[in-house]
Amino acid sequence: MIEDPFAPIHEQPDPTLIAVVEQLEATMSAMPPMESMTAAQLRAREEQQAALNPSAAKRDDAEERAIAGPGGEVRLRILAPASEPAAVYVHIHGGGWIGGRHDLRDQFLHDLGTRLHAVVVSVAYRLAPEHPFPAPQDDCEAATAWVVEHAQQEFGTSTVVIGGESAGAHLAAATLLRMRDRHGYTGFAAADLRYGCYDLRLTPSVRHWKRPFLDRATMEWLVPQVIGGLPVEDPDVSPFLADLHDLPPALFTVGTGDSLLDDSVLMWARWRTAGNTADLAICPGAPHGFDLMPLPPGETARARAAAFVTDCIAQRAVEVA
Repeated sequence: MIEDPFAPIHEQPDPTLIAVVEQLEATMSAMPPMESMTAAQLRAREEQQAALNPSAAKRDDAEERAIAGPGGEVRLRILAPASEPAAVYVHIHGGGWIGGRHDLRDQFLHDLGTRLHAVVVSVAYRLAPEHPFPAPQDDCEAATAWVVEHAQQEFGTSTVVIGGESAGAHLAAATLLRMRDRHGYTGFAAADLRYGCYDLRLTPSVRHWKRPFLDRATMEWLVPQVIGGLPVEDPDVSPFLADLHDLPPALFTVGTGDSLLDDSVLMWARWRTAGNTADLAICPGAPHGFDLMPLPPGETARARAAAFVTDCIAQRAVEVA
């Protein structure tokens, strides 16, 4: 853990990142805002963007599996770059709870599994607004419970890690709480939580955000669509408000160019005050989703997350030996 996790806030952003952010913001400013589009239109736009991203390329060696869930089948995509894995990484994709897919990050997840010497299991949860909360949480819980129960038999290891980005980080946190409270399971080796939204009441950084993407207007349009009839204060909706005791070591990764900065900073603080281990990785100037970009700051974030999770896996091996 670095001595001052907030030191990067005062550092100058990487020059290559500045140029990319300026281009991204110009592009987003010229596009219709999210709140003016339907879920179908947003998903179509996402498909077009994914087609241009090498990390979204599908791999022929990925395996599709279906398990029983409370709302029907829950599909899993399994990438196994390691022949004798040290862990299984349950991945929950982002997309604002209304977009994203479990098969849009094959190469990214394969590379992650290679770094960790792990099997990666990516979860296809139901999406809002067709399936608002708690449907996504139900599917992620079912998938994670299946992994915990079958990891040793299916993959040769009982060590389980969970992680996700954006909405996926939110659902990963909610899943950790459900696994603890509903299944009595607190054995996760680590949580890799990247720029999640943990408080759907909206933190100050969201409320005061003036730049394109995930500003207050967008979030105030999005949240009612995804939470269904649940109160925003429900810990299943806003994990920030939950009792956070007995949770695994967690790394919170976020950039200062992200409206969800406060979510990660405040969740990291609550994680630690609840008695858990937590690290905070802040990247100067980095926007939402920066770790998916083929730029030096993205590689730094990926390497740091891999090092954190690898250390946690090694520590778990010592504990159970």
